[in-house]
Amino acid sequence: MIGEDLILEFFNQFGPFALALLSFTEAIIQPIPPDVMFLPMAYDERNSVNMLLWLWFIVTFASVLGAMVGHALGKRYGTKLLDRFGKPHHRQRLEFLFERYGTWGMFIAAVSPLPYKVFGWIAGASDMKMRPFVIAGIFGRGLRFGLEAILIYLYGDTAMDAATWLLDHELIMAVVLILLFGLIGWWFTKKNPSEMKTA
Repeated sequence: MIGEDLILEFFNQFGPFALALLSFTEAIIQPIPPDVMFLPMAYDERNSVNMLLWLWFIVTFASVLGAMVGHALGKRYGTKLLDRFGKPHHRQRLEFLFERYGTWGMFIAAVSPLPYKVFGWIAGASDMKMRPFVIAGIFGRGLRFGLEAILIYLYGDTAMDAATWLLDHELIMAVVLILLFGLIGWWFTKKNPSEMKTA
């Protein structure tokens, strides 16, 4: 990504505060995932459980806090922006999924490599309640970053290599997850034969 190394070099000067800032802004607007900073920090501190827990708390808390800002912005400006840069029927379909499976949808988004900010904006634009939004974010982001920390603690270099590969191929992973999420949405929205007979 253009400028990613420069941005990370700047952020790296500020330690855990930089991790918080990167995680916070990624959940609102900027494209660099916090994993690219969290993983090396966790690797360097893999022999200190207390420091790993502290880094995990920082990256999770900052990400959810940023998502709350993204949700608020989406609630105020999201519909206009989404319709301007996308097709209204796509936005309406996503809004329907959030209305019906909102908390689970946000949980999947929070765990996955999909851009968390996009879901935050859509959740705000579709008027998803803040409380389930935040709960899904805490559990989803906490699980994602917690698993990374645990795997690095247990497996060190092997886990780091695997995590790096996943980050390098996050676009492929995102496409797979989007297709999976769409398939799950289709499965749950289609009527089964017994429902159609009684309709």
